[in-house]
Amino acid sequence: MEITTTVNGTSETRDVEPRRLLVDFIRTDLGLTGTHIGCDTTSCGACTVLYEGTPMKSCTMFAVQADGKALTTVEGLAEGGLHPIQEAFKQHHGLQCGFCTPGMMLVGAALLESNPNPTDDEVRWAISGNICRCTGYMNIVTAIQAAGGEGS
Repeated sequence: MEITTTVNGTSETRDVEPRRLLVDFIRTDLGLTGTHIGCDTTSCGACTVLYEGTPMKSCTMFAVQADGKALTTVEGLAEGGLHPIQEAFKQHHGLQCGFCTPGMMLVGAALLESNPNPTDDEVRWAISGNICRCTGYMNIVTAIQAAGGEGS
């Protein structure tokens, strides 16, 4: 089946098998490996992308569901330099192993679009669908709040 989707601002038309997962389409067909595969059950959030601006876990969506839709991956955040959330994660040590980082950044960016000055509780609620096994979340929360202060 042929689908057309806009990924990180670029229109992509591809033939996909109807049961192909969106995460596999993004990673394999488009070569955007910043979207990670973790659990394949929507539990960890490593595969999170922005689907029409809303964080979605791409491991349990089919690529055909993205037909006609706009997607943003972590690679699409940077335009001519690091996005404020990417810079904040770097400056505030919001990562350790980095596996959860793309999903956390995308959820954080979506939160800041609607709430540029979130409280700790609001950030923690927003990222609650994303698991980090390394950091304890403190620096992630700090980084998201700092990015909000930078006008993201």
